[in-house]
Amino acid sequence: MDTVVEPAKTFVEVAEIWTPEGDRLVLSGGVYGGHDRFAEASRAESFAKGEGLPGKAWAEARPVVLKEFDGSYFRRTEVAKEAGLTCAVAIPVFAGKALRAVLVVLCADDAERTGAIEVWSEAEGILKLADGYYGAARHFEWVSQHTQFPKGQGLPGAVWSAQTPILMRDLGSGYRFVRSESAGQAGLAIGLGVPIPVPGGKTFVLTLLSARGTPIARRFEIWDARAGKTAKMVDGICERDGPLWDPENAGRERVASVWEGPVGHALGGGVPVAETGAAANGYAMMVALPIHRGGELSHVVAWYC
Repeated sequence: MDTVVEPAKTFVEVAEIWTPEGDRLVLSGGVYGGHDRFAEASRAESFAKGEGLPGKAWAEARPVVLKEFDGSYFRRTEVAKEAGLTCAVAIPVFAGKALRAVLVVLCADDAERTGAIEVWSEAEGILKLADGYYGAARHFEWVSQHTQFPKGQGLPGAVWSAQTPILMRDLGSGYRFVRSESAGQAGLAIGLGVPIPVPGGKTFVLTLLSARGTPIARRFEIWDARAGKTAKMVDGICERDGPLWDPENAGRERVASVWEGPVGHALGGGVPVAETGAAANGYAMMVALPIHRGGELSHVVAWYC
């Protein structure tokens, strides 16, 4: 029997992967927890370009945050409400101009769940908050709405400058994290910043900010895949195992081979992977998100809930 490590409440409850088949997006994988009716409704769906949340991310070539389903373009509102799901974020995965997949993560909301999924976009040489979901972290949401980042500043600006994923620890006390005071008040501890390349050269940065009590993830990994058929773990942190990468052992990093394990499948297929149970290293959910740069796979980020 698989041993599943599951916190009392998680920030993200569902992850699903939509891939193009002809002129529509079809469900190619997902982890739904106990939300069986929502999973069944999802398997019966497909989306043309511009339809529903996955189709909107495809058509607009950008990450999309949807904080309310009622009255929106979301097509599975009733079963989502039955499952207690209240918001969703769609993340398109492009390789050059070609859409490889859309990753959709869905969250539930209550008075206790704290964390953040943010989308930052560049305008006039500065990153501004395009949208975000913050759960109960209302003050941190307000601070974020009134914060901007030049290239190189804060987590979003650092990702923009480096064009690579970046992992930050101790958000509440870290001098590199510009919003540290309000992050500490909200209980946010770890931040993962990810560049989201899209056609046309627009800049988007996705940030996942995890709180200890209701984590987005209990384990984060960043894999450098620029070598081709293998990827090296260049950073990582785990609630159970602590730091996953030692800078003193550079050159002897953990290696993932193509098609071996979830990270290897993201490396081989170039599309996101979502797993549970033994395939997710015993976690309730893991997601591996590939990042393409210049049409080639450059990194894979993975998080485990």
